[in-house]
Amino acid sequence: MNDIPGDAPARCPACGRAYASVSAHSGSLMVNLLDNERYQRVCFEPTSQDGDPCVYFYHHTHEQATLSESTETATTG
Repeated sequence: MNDIPGDAPARCPACGRAYASVSAHSGSLMVNLLDNERYQRVCFEPTSQDGDPCVYFYHHTHEQATLSESTETATTG
């Protein structure tokens, strides 16, 4: 499954930053962002839809993922 959830928060729950899009995935998946022209980072949040487990992907553009001295640092781990 890959669809846009209606209950997505305004900011990414993993890193607290803005995101470009969010999608919900259940079942098998693979992530590869090497040399991705659009997204630099994807944060993951385990959750559920209609009682079934799934993972929300929060897609961050290069600009959204770039850290500056005046912003918070992203968490990894």
